[in-house]
Parts: sequence; C-alpha cells; structure tokens
Amino acid sequence: MTAAIQPAAGDESAATDERSFAELTQRHRRELHVHCYRMLASFEEAEDAVQETFLRAWRSREGFDGGTLFRAWLYRIATNVCLDLLRGRSRRLSHFRTLAEVPWLQPYPDQLLDEIAPTEDEPDSVVVERETIELAFLAAMQVLPPRQRAALIARDVLGWPASETATLLETSVAATNSALQRARATMSERLPAKRSEWSAGSPSDEERDLLARFIDAHERYDAPAAIAISAQDLRITMPPYPYLFEGIDVIGPLLDGALREGEWRLLATWANRMPTAASYLRKEGDTEFRAFKFDVLRIEHGKVAEITTFGPELFRVFGLPATVPG
Repeated sequence: MTAAIQPAAGDESAATDERSFAELTQRHRRELHVHCYRMLASFEEAEDAVQETFLRAWRSREGFDGGTLFRAWLYRIATNVCLDLLRGRSRRLSHFRTLAEVPWLQPYPDQLLDEIAPTEDEPDSVVVERETIELAFLAAMQVLPPRQRAALIARDVLGWPASETATLLETSVAATNSALQRARATMSERLPAKRSEWSAGSPSDEERDLLARFIDAHERYDAPAAIAISAQDLRITMPPYPYLFEGIDVIGPLLDGALREGEWRLLATWANRMPTAASYLRKEGDTEFRAFKFDVLRIEHGKVAEITTFGPELFRVFGLPATVPG
C-alpha cells in the first residue's frame, strides 16, 4: 500500500533520564498515535494508548539494549498496549456492512496526519495515504482478530518485513505470514467492491468543489441543491448511533427538516483524507453559532455517495472553535 519503512533506522540509545527520554519518545508521538488509531479506530482511545505506551516504555527502559532500534521498540510496546485494550474490551465485529456498526469510530484530522512525513531526522516515516486511513478501511479492520489486524498494519501499511513483524508480535515468521494471509482474505471480502473507483490520493478539484457546494447549500437552507450533488443511493450513518439512512427518497425529507432547525454556518476541513464540513448551529434565541457536527463526505463519480456524521467532541482537536460569532 505504501513505500516500506525500515523499523531499524536512526535512533540513538534510549536516554535514561526522564527529560531526555520524554524528548526522545515525543519524536514518535504522532506516528504511534496513528498506529494505535488504525488498531482501535478511535482518536481518543489512541491518545490513551500512546500515553500508556510511553509509561510502559519508561518503566521498562532498562530492558532496552540499544541494539534494537528505539522506534521499533516503541512500536512493539504500542502494539501490545492496543492488543491488551482490545482483549480487555472484547470488542470485535462479527460482520461489517456499514459504518453504523462501528459505534466507537471517530474521525482523524488531516492536519495531524500531515505531521507524519520523512525528514532528515525521521527518514523512515511514511506519508499517511488515504487508502490506509479512510473510514471504510478502519471499519473493515474491526472485523479482524487483533493480532491479524496488527500483522496487516505492520506488513501492508507500514511495509515492515516478515521478520520484523514477527518480532513486533513476538511470534514466528510462519505464524505472522499465516495471520497476514487470513487478514488479507478477510479484508478483500469486507471492503466495498467498488472501493477502487473511489477518489484517492491528494484532494482533487472535484472534491473541493463538491465540498464548497455542500457548504453553500446548507448555509442557504437549500435542500434541493444538496440533493442535486448527492448520489441516488446516498448513505448516511452517525457513529456512535446505530442510525442508517439510505436512498435520496428517504434522506431528502430528513435533510429538509434538519436544515430548518436553525441557522447554519459550515467550515471546510479534511478528515481521514476525505472532504469534511464542520457545522455550527444557531438556534432561535441564541446569539452564537455552536459546534454541532462533522460531515465526512465520500465522493464517487462526481457525487456525494456517503456522509458519515460525527458529533462535535473533536472540534478542538481539529483546531476549530467551539463557537463562531453570529
């Protein structure tokens, strides 16, 4: 899926004093956070996992021999933290059809994904590509057993060789390859058949234009304009709620009613490498527009094919204000 990263690159021996150790671990915070996010599909749970990773790393620092590279050592700890969390919560999908079945799913802001890029100090960092972070990919992975999930991320997303992945999972190369084969087979069955036709790569002019038209239609309370840019089989889900709305005939009347709840102001942003609208609502009698929801759009064949709606809990993480003036 991406260019390979080599787990064995560039860190000096782990520092033993707390300040130096913290500085060393912070270099890897964002990529570890994304790794945990892929495992858990939750931004907030990934944050907790990274904190636990750093705590475990500090407590076991004397066991770090310096011969194993520090970055790979942190990845191994982070993976084990996630595996422990997944085992403790017994949270795994038996099947997957829509995002409504993944109530813990949360969006990830692109501006934070952009922090991960190869630099002189971190040459092995890998740019986060859409196919490895989009919502459908994350949701499909929730069907996988935790160790298969970890094997798939290490091999097909991070590009680690089988031997390093086996070390990461503390198992044999044969067991790692077997887990990977099963994970690939499951993902090929669970991911949407037309996924290859979805928009991919960098944001396109078409996506920017559709996002602007989506925002304009909502701010003008123009339901027909919003419907005009939507596919006939438009799907809307709203994690963590189990709501599923399908088809423009069903969604059209609901959209018209929603636009009449008050005055709307929308800001363009990007989540999971997908165009996203952050909505603010000013209800009757209020003086401010208050953070209300995110709408993450999937574009297919020049139309909005799917909208995944999330609550306002992560507006701060996206660098967005809680309110905007009236």
